[in-house]
Amino acid sequence: MSPLLAFSDDTPAPGAPAPAAAAPAPAAAPAAAPKLDSGDTAWMLTSTALVLMMTIPGLALFYAGMVRSKNVLATMMQCFAITALVTVLWALYGYSVAFGDAGPYWGGLGKAFMKGVGINALNGTIPETVFMTFQMTFAIITPALIVGAFAERMKFSAMLLFMGAWLTLVYAPIAHWVWGPNGWLGTMGVLDFAGGTVVHINAGIAGLVAALVMGPRKGYPKTPMMPHNLGYTVIGASLLWVGWFGFNAGSAAAANGSAGMAMAVTQIATAAAALAWMFAEWLSHGKPSVLGIASGAVAGLVAITPASGFVGPMGSIFIGVAAGVGCFIASAKIKKALGYDDSLDAFGVHAVGGIIGALLTGVFVATLDGLKPELHVGAQVWIQTKGILVTVVYDGILSYIILKVVDMLVGLRVTEEQETEGLDIALHDERGYNL
Repeated sequence: MSPLLAFSDDTPAPGAPAPAAAAPAPAAAPAAAPKLDSGDTAWMLTSTALVLMMTIPGLALFYAGMVRSKNVLATMMQCFAITALVTVLWALYGYSVAFGDAGPYWGGLGKAFMKGVGINALNGTIPETVFMTFQMTFAIITPALIVGAFAERMKFSAMLLFMGAWLTLVYAPIAHWVWGPNGWLGTMGVLDFAGGTVVHINAGIAGLVAALVMGPRKGYPKTPMMPHNLGYTVIGASLLWVGWFGFNAGSAAAANGSAGMAMAVTQIATAAAALAWMFAEWLSHGKPSVLGIASGAVAGLVAITPASGFVGPMGSIFIGVAAGVGCFIASAKIKKALGYDDSLDAFGVHAVGGIIGALLTGVFVATLDGLKPELHVGAQVWIQTKGILVTVVYDGILSYIILKVVDMLVGLRVTEEQETEGLDIALHDERGYNL
């Protein structure tokens, strides 16, 4: 339960005298077996569809609009193929590695091939099949986010190999550490309601490593590489915004007050971040851009993700503003100063936004958690920091190793001729536009 919703009308006010001691309670009855709830199940079915919509068509359109017209289909193809690949791998063993109970570091293969995953409730009120599929959609969008960092230059075969290995060796273990039964980061106290660490920092760091290992696109940064269709990007960002309610509010795993608060703060933080990026760009460049306000909205969605079940509306405004300004600086200033080619700002938005959100979760949850008076800002921020550092180091090292192995096997980059021609024709023998 979210700390915001943990207060009741009979909670003593701070400083109020303690109530008289109550008579000893009778012995507790045996815990009832988990029972399915149709309302919770209906909400989780809806949330699962919303999160899948975030990748196809949401992210596919968001990214495809920002690349050049000769790469529009290839970018969509990457998102679509990742959706199919991850679905199969998740069913075979990914879910088991992430949510099995073999230990604090590894979920094991006890649920491999969906062994024992049935239609009955498991420690909750929804069928485990629904929970498995909901988490599958998270596993789908996370590697798809990485596509934005190496857009327009990776071989399709290399992309498939990298994503399959990355899901297996990076995403599933980190998901287990944070969300799995007795996962060691979750047990440590790391708070990540819906994926700030597991999804966004994870994807953003892998994206940065991929961009550095592969090098910049041909002609970058001297050759203009303008988005070819910002209409696609705005439609994609809008689908992401709507789908994110399933992402965050669905992570309550029930149709309850916690889901309602997560939905409210998601909307508020996103709006605040969109405005913050817009005004920061307006002051810096003289005009507000459509791409800027759309990117700001995504930055707000990213930053509120880890905090969505733990903070209130006013805290969400602060998180949104911090994400909008911080991600604008990372994407528009720091990237230019350092010269790396994160094509569509996967690192600048997702890693930076995820870090901002994870840290500020520690700040704002402490002021709301009346049931844990020992919790204070410094302690929780330090716990959040340790979770971020573990993720960054493990993800960075493993992503680098996987990329190097894939490079040795099939090569990472297309040829210069293919890059000039465009990946639509070079890799798929199709055109996005036949004019």
